[in-house]
Parts: sequence; structure tokens; C-alpha cells
Amino acid sequence: MNRTQLVNLIKQKQSLLCVGLDSDIDKLPACVMDTEDPVFEFNRAIIDATLPFAVAYKPNLAFYESNGVKGMVSLQKTMAYLNNLKTQCFTIADAKRGDIGNTSQQYARAYLSPEGDFNFDAMTVAPYMGSDSVKPFAVYPDKWVVLLALTSNKGAMDFQFIKNESGLRLFEEVILKSQQWAENLMFVAGATQASLFRDIRKAAPNHFLLVPGVGAQGGSIDEVCDNGLTNDYGLLINSSRNIIFADNTADFARVAAAKAEEMCSQTQKYF
Repeated sequence: MNRTQLVNLIKQKQSLLCVGLDSDIDKLPACVMDTEDPVFEFNRAIIDATLPFAVAYKPNLAFYESNGVKGMVSLQKTMAYLNNLKTQCFTIADAKRGDIGNTSQQYARAYLSPEGDFNFDAMTVAPYMGSDSVKPFAVYPDKWVVLLALTSNKGAMDFQFIKNESGLRLFEEVILKSQQWAENLMFVAGATQASLFRDIRKAAPNHFLLVPGVGAQGGSIDEVCDNGLTNDYGLLINSSRNIIFADNTADFARVAAAKAEEMCSQTQKYF
């Protein structure tokens, strides 16, 4: 999905919502556990319920890889389902990969290639190893590299705020430097760091930001929007647990839809 298509999808749905499919098998409602593939059945129900309100879905690969072959089959089924809805949603592989050379090429091929089993629109990538760990992900037309920049976890303070000789913090240097490597970049910017979004916008005034940390981690949607919106929106605001695990009964999908609609309504004033 290219930028124009993504922006049009946001306008059409009047939504910035990305639903994180962090489908932890230990937290799934009992009503899906007797099915052949509980994770896929759960995901399908969540997708069907939230699709009117969500512009993107973000499976976190850890929750699939941890279940071995069965988990990867669940992911493949989920992506086949989402790819049948290709014009209605954007998809992100939350993989946080970051290696060099042939290894990055193979990660990119696995998750971004249109001929592969998954065919995501975008993939999260760690920039620590530099340009040759990022460029291999940027070779697929209309696919996106979502680069970790300013994250919402406590450990972000360990490295991301270290200043160089020019006074730039590491997250700012990552954002500025990486724009020399590829055009099809987005950046991860945690909602708990929303007070710094104006600084991020100085470094990347027009790039899309993927924003985790709303909800369970305490990030403010209004603060994110007030500091991070661009003329063509430029934000995908992720919520995972607050939506998909809002209810643990047979009514889980309806409750997830209500939570997604509620979150969507909080951004309506920006359209």
C-alpha cells in the first residue's frame, strides 16, 4: 500500500487506529480454545469486529513464533485473511529485526515479499547496526520500513537520549540519518514520549509515525495528535491489549469493537 492509498484509507474511515494482534494464547477466551486453530479464530473475530474502525493491524511476531510451527501457521492464516481485505487495512509485521547483508534480505523476503507466505505492507526494524541493516528492507515497492526511533519503554532512557557532539539525541540522529538510506520509512514513536513529538517533527516533518503506548502504558491520544499530526495525518496509533483483551467471555469480539470505536471517536475532532 503506497502513501496515497494509506492516506485515503485514513480519510475514508476517519481513523488513525492500528489494532495490535498480540494474540497471547494464554489469554485467549475459553470459547475459542476448542477450535482447530484458536489464535486464528480469535484474530479473525477481532478483525471482523474492529475493521470498521481500524486502518491497520499489527501482529506482534513474538506471540506467533513462541508457538513454533503452529504459531506460524496461525500467522499465515491471519495474513491470508487480512490480505483478502487489502484495500480496507494496512498491515505491519511487528518483528523488530535488525541484522546485516543476506540475513536482512531473508527477513525482508520472509515478511514483505508479495510472493511470500505473509506479504505485510510494513515491518518494524531496529537501526542499531546502521544502513546495511535497514536498506535490504526498503527494496520492495509500496512496502514500508518502520524504524525504531523513540520508544515507550522505561529502557528508552538507556541509549535513546544520549547526545552526540552536536547536541543531537540518539533518536533524533537515527531519524535524520536514516532518511539518507530510504524514502519508504516510518518511525516508531512511543505515546508516553508525546511531549517530544514536536522535536520528532522537526527531524521528520512528513513521515508517518507508528505510535504504541496508548492505553495500558498510559499514553494520551490528544497529546499525540496535538504534537504529531501532519497535513495528511501522519500517525498510526496502536492499541493492543486494551482492545483485544478487553473481555474474556464469548462476547469478546463485540467488546473489542466497542473499545475500537471509543478510541476512534477520540480522534474524530482531528478530521
